[in-house]
Amino acid sequence: MLKAAGTTAAVSNMAAVDVLSQPALASELASQNKNVILLWLAGGASQLETWDPKPGRLTGGPFAKLQTSIPGVEISELLPKMSTRLDETAIIRSLNTKIADHGQGYFLMDRGRVPEPGIQFPHLGAILSHELGQVDSRVPDYVSMYTSTEGRRQGSAGFLGARYNPMFLTDKMVPEDIQRLESLSDADHQERAALRDFLAKRFVRDLKNPALGSHENAYERVRGLMASDHLFDIEREPKSMRDHYGPTQFGQQCLIARRLVEAGVPFVKVARAWWDSHGQNFETHRELCADLDHCMSALLDDLKQRGLLESTLVITLGEFGRTPKINGSLGRDHFANAWSCTLSGCGVRGGTVFGKTDPDGKTVIEGEMNAGDLFATIFAALGIPHDKEYMVGSRPIPIADFGSEPCSEVLA
Repeated sequence: MLKAAGTTAAVSNMAAVDVLSQPALASELASQNKNVILLWLAGGASQLETWDPKPGRLTGGPFAKLQTSIPGVEISELLPKMSTRLDETAIIRSLNTKIADHGQGYFLMDRGRVPEPGIQFPHLGAILSHELGQVDSRVPDYVSMYTSTEGRRQGSAGFLGARYNPMFLTDKMVPEDIQRLESLSDADHQERAALRDFLAKRFVRDLKNPALGSHENAYERVRGLMASDHLFDIEREPKSMRDHYGPTQFGQQCLIARRLVEAGVPFVKVARAWWDSHGQNFETHRELCADLDHCMSALLDDLKQRGLLESTLVITLGEFGRTPKINGSLGRDHFANAWSCTLSGCGVRGGTVFGKTDPDGKTVIEGEMNAGDLFATIFAALGIPHDKEYMVGSRPIPIADFGSEPCSEVLA
């Protein structure tokens, strides 16, 4: 009896592993579903040294601007690779989110709204995992890599529940405690799973308690996570691909992000710190922009070549921008009244620039957008109705903040 059960369960278990490990099947899965990679610029990158340069002005700093592959569109000379890759990217230059404090600014740009007493709003990753994830998925819904670069773990699924909390990778790029113990052979592991499956199915059949289905689903997800530990191992990639992304931590995490979305993970956050350049802003951005430029370009190229960019939305975003005024330490301080972000890939009209700031970059003079509007635009790009509502008790909560509207100019 046990041998028969073991054979069936082992075959089933190996089939699941094979599906996850075959790139062609993983790619097909990703093409049928939509995914998001958030490149989080922790601390607040300067729009003036990235997407909205103002050379020649007192606020502009020392760097020139580059003519991009899109006629009439110019970005900072610190992003030369991205200047040739804007065909799939929309630049938004008119964010006015008003909150220039790290904690409150992060909350706003993580949830698309300000806090309210008595309700725990879910963060963007939780919402998109809920909307894009599959109930029977055997891969994680949401992976957040190296949030320790921001000094603390961030993000909560709020009223959506713990099912949509992120898998945090704060110390290394492979999740803790999901690998089979070396003392346990693969055959032993499969036989234990087979015995457990047999007993569990009989227990469920005899007891007929609906709560047991939830328990079984959770157990299967754990087994799925164990079977997908290889997704975090970039040594499985050819050396040429590892070289394509480069040796930096940010590049390696972007490569893992591609591996994860290719296998069907709906939301991956990769944080790059620390952009909080109150002093020596220009030296800081020379270094950080080089990393961003190379890794973002490598990621977009890789996704496009694999046919994944059509189904993957890549977002570059932080909690705010930097002041046009250059302080006495040659730095830029927190600034949330006129700053920039980008959207690339899925659902986005590439090669567009939305919004405009004044010649010194101090105010938005065209196309002002708040956090709620940005979230509504992200949802619309992914095919999620921006006016959808969740019911929390008897209270309807809109998926994007009240009054938010998507920006049609950047949507495909």
